Amino acid sequence: MSEPKHYHLSPDIPEHEGEPVPGLPERLPPGENLLWQGRPEGRGLTARGMGLRAVTWYFGALLALQAGLGVYQGAGLVQVGGGLVISAAIGLVGLGLLWSIGRAAARGAIYTITDHRVVMRVGIALPMIINIPFTVIESVARVEHADGTEDVVLRIMKPARLSWIALWPHVRAASILHPEPMLRAVPQAQGAAQLLARAIAASAGVAVQPMAAAEASTRPGHAAVTA
Repeated sequence: MSEPKHYHLSPDIPEHEGEPVPGLPERLPPGENLLWQGRPEGRGLTARGMGLRAVTWYFGALLALQAGLGVYQGAGLVQVGGGLVISAAIGLVGLGLLWSIGRAAARGAIYTITDHRVVMRVGIALPMIINIPFTVIESVARVEHADGTEDVVLRIMKPARLSWIALWPHVRAASILHPEPMLRAVPQAQGAAQLLARAIAASAGVAVQPMAAAEASTRPGHAAVTA
């Protein structure tokens, strides 16, 4: 059997194709312990990571504008209604595609936290595993959501850099120039953000206080990131 291919987006953050253990590029070496493993909630990932909610409002606004213009121009009810049906059908197809992609992305993703690194198995047709050692994580932030999930944002120290496209939708949307990976839509009750903050602090030999929503735990000497 051939060895799995290895991809390197930066000297510090290797990526791997293939996994002998679910969610991991290799069996954990002696001395490294698995702390947490989970998947994103499909609804939260689709609504926020895929922008489904925003796109839905966009199509709704277009339909309202189309109806208003039709009435203003004196078009008949049948003509206006027919045009709205066609536009709505096109919009539903687009929303359906986004929903399907988001659900597939959630099913295919596995997030893993050990006491040395964060590992992200992402991708749909071509899954890849991304290792993020604690040594390149500048800070960690979380954002709580009303659906009971939270997003955990990782700021990566320069010059280490990941591909925004390779991470999407498990990446902060506004971080294209210097991508910030995200553990998206993980259940708040599992405490992944706090666990990660404590693990990073322990690896750096410092204490960490309980992290409130939208606060960040930062390595000494670095600024915190807000999400």
